Amino acid sequence: MALSRSMFKVLVALAKSNTHMTQRQLSAASGLSLGTVNGVLHEAEDAGLIADGMLTIDGLKSLKPYEVENAIIMAAGLSSRLAPISYEKPKGLLRVRGEVLIERQIRQLQEAGVTDITVVVGYKKEYFFYLASKFGVRIKVNPQYATRNNSYTLWLVRDRLDNTYVCSSDDYFEENPFEHYVYEAYYATQYVAGPTEEWCVTTGSSDRITQVSVGGTDAWTMLGHAYFDRAFSTSFVPLLDDAVRRPELADRLWEDIFRAHTDELHMAARRYPGASIHEFDTLDQVSGFDPAFIENVDSNIFDNVVSVLGCEKSQIHGFYPLKQGLTNLSCHFSVGEGAAEQEYVYRHPGLGTEKMVDRAAEEAGLRLARELGLDSTFIYEDQKQGWKISRFVPNARSLDPHDPVQLKRAMQMCRRFHQSKATLNRSFDFVEEGLGYERLLAERGSIEIPGYDDLKEKVLRLKGYAERDGFSRCVSHNDFFYLNFLVDERDEYSLIDWEYAGMSDEASDFGTFTVCCELSNEEAENALYDYFGRTPTTRERRHFWSYVVFAGWCWYVWSLEKEAEGDNVGEWLLIYYRYAQDNVDRVLSWYEGDERGGEREAS
Repeated sequence: MALSRSMFKVLVALAKSNTHMTQRQLSAASGLSLGTVNGVLHEAEDAGLIADGMLTIDGLKSLKPYEVENAIIMAAGLSSRLAPISYEKPKGLLRVRGEVLIERQIRQLQEAGVTDITVVVGYKKEYFFYLASKFGVRIKVNPQYATRNNSYTLWLVRDRLDNTYVCSSDDYFEENPFEHYVYEAYYATQYVAGPTEEWCVTTGSSDRITQVSVGGTDAWTMLGHAYFDRAFSTSFVPLLDDAVRRPELADRLWEDIFRAHTDELHMAARRYPGASIHEFDTLDQVSGFDPAFIENVDSNIFDNVVSVLGCEKSQIHGFYPLKQGLTNLSCHFSVGEGAAEQEYVYRHPGLGTEKMVDRAAEEAGLRLARELGLDSTFIYEDQKQGWKISRFVPNARSLDPHDPVQLKRAMQMCRRFHQSKATLNRSFDFVEEGLGYERLLAERGSIEIPGYDDLKEKVLRLKGYAERDGFSRCVSHNDFFYLNFLVDERDEYSLIDWEYAGMSDEASDFGTFTVCCELSNEEAENALYDYFGRTPTTRERRHFWSYVVFAGWCWYVWSLEKEAEGDNVGEWLLIYYRYAQDNVDRVLSWYEGDERGGEREAS
């Protein structure tokens, strides 16, 4: 039979005690008044649930529907806001106040008699595998942790949703919040005074959540774990399944699904006092809760910062992520306080980048840029491991390539490192790169794109002409476009991100810049004038424009390969194609004797 809330509390108190309890003791244990306890005891005795002040077998059976069956701990996410520690290990494995977060939570669940525990992992999943032997938990792998949200994590274990605790691996509960018997579905909430950006709940009768809003003032906010009772799980799983299978809802949190269906899904707000539940989104939050955390943290990143900047771990603070790219992860941090505070950027190499990027060539390019006054941010890079420390430029903006003044400045900077006489132990050639992407594309089948072979033939023919121009190779940035310029408040320019630096044809950077900045023909001609500081010769002009074709074609083929892999390159596929297709015939004509055509273009 279904128990009233008061009956449930009294029976649970007796089940926990397993001894005779006085009415006063039951009142204290259940939180009910003496009068309510007295009435419940008479009702329970009449129903055969209690005898001689003790729980009967029938009383124990009546609690069975409220018994917690299992727990799900979600530990798949990237936790990017906890940079840079999350670059090295998942957030749930941080040691806070002497305990590993997820281990503390597992122990608390087990202390409450919840032993069927599934941990869903994704990012750095292998770091969690030891939990299976140490605690006897199940491990479930989420292969789409980087592209899907926690609704997908729950969907993977939807068959286990019953009377279930749903937890996050990074929560810290000062007191054990878990119980062996739970009356109804709930979400843990804590009160926040003043404005907040957290998820705020509105409740109705019996504290049922009737509305959830993102942000509010003086509100009870969703924080910590949740509990699904059997009725909630039965209603929720079909909604979860529907959301996960619909592409437009793919990035939803499971809380989003609940929020959209509060009329159908019964879930109460469980109110926790004070700051008894902690979720750590940043390192500063962890340090605020555990002042010894930074000093005790086992982190190569902190060791690297200390070794380069000569500071103490305790002086490092102010971490927040800046960029989560395909090849690198970057975060901001500060050292010192007040007027002595200095801001920096830590660049952590992405997984597998050692196969993609020649770090020695990158470091040499960075040193060269610093020596030539082209980059005021670079401090140090480890050539072997690929991590880098740079100065942070506050309020920096990117270059505007369509501003004639900024365009001229970029071209003058380009000319400076091209003429440096330096060399790098790496080479880069657009056509060779493009042919490499073509080979990968051809492995998937014949390339039957209309006009593809014709464009390729023209590109290769143009490459032959350009080679005979006799331009030398020089140090080139090879990712030379507006996003890799930082312009500070004093209007000083820094050219950053030298990952692809190498020896390339002098015209390569012009080709990249024209294509990736989407310059018009007039802007590109102005850029040529700015680069040479004069009107370019016919030989120079045709050669540099040929590299606009090569850059466009190379990245066009790269885009075709990425699309074949399932990535969506978007409009860039067309942009790259147009710069190759729209320019190849006229540049060929300059080489193949159409002097009048060349003169017309020059005019």
